[in-house]
Amino acid sequence: MTLHIGEHYSAADMARQGCLERYCLDYFGLLTCGRMNARYPAQPTAAAPGWQVRRVTAPSRLYGANGLRTGPDGRVYIAQVTGSQISALDVATGAVHTVSALGGDIVAPDDVAFGDDGTLYATEVMDGRVSARDPGGRTRVLRDDLPCANGITVHRGRLFVGECRDGGRLMELPLDGGLPRVLLDELPSPNAMEVGPDGLLYYPLMTANEIWRVDPEGGEPQRVAAGLGVPDAVKFDAEGLLVSTQVATGEVLRIDPRTGATTVLAQLSPGLDNLTFVDGRLLVSNFTGEITEIGPDGTPSTVLPGGLNWPLDLTVAGGRLHVADGTYFYAVSPSGALETVGMLFSPGYPGFLRGVTAVGADEFVVTTSGGQVARYRPGAGETDYLATGFDQLYGVAVDAHGGVVVAELGTGRVHRLHGGAVETIATGLRDPVGIAFDTDGAPLVAESGAGRVVRLTSGGTEVVVDGLHRPQGIAVRDNRIYVVDAGAKELVEVDLGTAARTPIATGLPVGPPLGVQPKPLRGMPPFSGPQGPFAGIAAAPDGTLYVSADGDGSVLAVMHA
Repeated sequence: MTLHIGEHYSAADMARQGCLERYCLDYFGLLTCGRMNARYPAQPTAAAPGWQVRRVTAPSRLYGANGLRTGPDGRVYIAQVTGSQISALDVATGAVHTVSALGGDIVAPDDVAFGDDGTLYATEVMDGRVSARDPGGRTRVLRDDLPCANGITVHRGRLFVGECRDGGRLMELPLDGGLPRVLLDELPSPNAMEVGPDGLLYYPLMTANEIWRVDPEGGEPQRVAAGLGVPDAVKFDAEGLLVSTQVATGEVLRIDPRTGATTVLAQLSPGLDNLTFVDGRLLVSNFTGEITEIGPDGTPSTVLPGGLNWPLDLTVAGGRLHVADGTYFYAVSPSGALETVGMLFSPGYPGFLRGVTAVGADEFVVTTSGGQVARYRPGAGETDYLATGFDQLYGVAVDAHGGVVVAELGTGRVHRLHGGAVETIATGLRDPVGIAFDTDGAPLVAESGAGRVVRLTSGGTEVVVDGLHRPQGIAVRDNRIYVVDAGAKELVEVDLGTAARTPIATGLPVGPPLGVQPKPLRGMPPFSGPQGPFAGIAAAPDGTLYVSADGDGSVLAVMHA
């Protein structure tokens, strides 16, 4: 059914749409449901006279979707790494409630499991921790020395954890936080595991592209299946058969653990992460935040729609808006639909994308969270790395001579790459992130930590605009600079000739919610380095300004009314 503004609907109708309330009109004039966007609180947004703001893509309900587990209350618990959030989904109503919020005690949860007493155990992959949250909401850290702690399961009061890294360990953790007992080590990226009806612990090895099992009491491991689509999770169905998600191919496989015989239950989009069964229903998660139900005949149906995770930087190429969203790179269709151009497991993908600028219809210069600068040609599935080894790269821009200028937040420096050489053109900056060029070709840098935008000159730096809260993305058009101030939640226009400054859009869903201080995301090698939000901006040839609303996971368009 379609919901229309100004009409009322029954509770059943709204439940089918994932809504808990009658209706409301959001501040962009779009219909939203009372709790449709559970990840970011709504706030009033206003445009200055002569300007207007509209949504280009829909907001996301989750910060991606990683580990899935059916809880003792029958709800499906969803771990969200980049949002440092755990949510609970009521599959009967579509209601999503936050259980552990951004800024809380649990950081970057990748998988969850439940103890017999209702305690929720979560792996915190970027901090190498395992935490326990009791039914009363109190959290304690069991261990903080397990690099890339990821897969987790509880069986008959025993807690098992794996480290998703090359050389990772498979361990049993005492519930009192004591020293782990190592079952196996030197494993190639073990991930989400489960104990089968036979009492053996089954675990996927992503790098080996295999599924194995081992007796929790010890002994030699046995290979169950090989030559898959990069398995990252296993669970057992009611018939005692393995069901496994394949992150690279998007397949959901059923595997007979006795023979290794494999059948394809469903073909979904790549980026699958985990699965769970609830009341006989099979649900699967995707990096995008989509939760899909697989019917008995393999027919998929969307339980929660996917969307953008951050998003981060933006660029316009071939007349189309493109979005860097970490593990995904998208083009946006005229209808606002996201079309995957590349993703972490597609050929030639350069890595976790952060900064992006187009240099052709199908060629982009990008920065990654792994500290790389690259030329990326997604149509050909090719990447040429221009330089590596940087510390937290963000914005990127290309000057009139083909020089690539990048901001290195980790060291407070700005570099220019040209002809195979790297020249440092600024040092001592406070959290440089956004990069653009003024009308004379001089680099402009958003110093997020200093609350200002500076111009780089041969003699040092000149302040272009100060008194900002946390400037991030910047763009220049018609001798004006446009600054996304994530701290003030504003888009600011600055006349480069007169220095006159005007907020043209306020109350934007950028940055963390008011009053929330996110904890650092330290990264999870080899998949990504340290991660952080970045509200980017791009100016289209027609004058439209596109803004990454990284707070609610959408893209906004700001234009003259």
